[in-house]
Amino acid sequence: MHLVIDGHGCDYDQLADPARVHDFLDAFPDAIGMTKIMPPSVHTYRGPTPEDWGVSGFVIIAESHISMHTFPDRGYANIDVFSCKEFDADRALREIRALFTMREARHWVLDRGLEHLNPATATQAVAAEREALRQAPVPR
Repeated sequence: MHLVIDGHGCDYDQLADPARVHDFLDAFPDAIGMTKIMPPSVHTYRGPTPEDWGVSGFVIIAESHISMHTFPDRGYANIDVFSCKEFDADRALREIRALFTMREARHWVLDRGLEHLNPATATQAVAAEREALRQAPVPR
């Protein structure tokens, strides 16, 4: 599953702090039942557009990865929690919103890559998708 978050109205100081991003990426895998397999990598980026600077980081987990990109001058952050193992996306969203003081958060949860965990489920999923395509109206 893949939780995608666009956080708006975030606290500038929190977004500008590489240590806060690092601490989030270091602790969050455990908080959602995932397995961190290496320390987080966090970098501050300053590019040609001054207000686009920010902190970017990721951590590789056995189940996939968690990444974060911040834009302090815009009060914006985007976060991806991507895992082949299910987790409580609502709880994860609440914790992330609180940690970075997001006034508003748009989010999406995508079911991705889960069917490979059980071959029988994968076969059923593929058969259901094929049947849905067969029955779908043909665009004209």
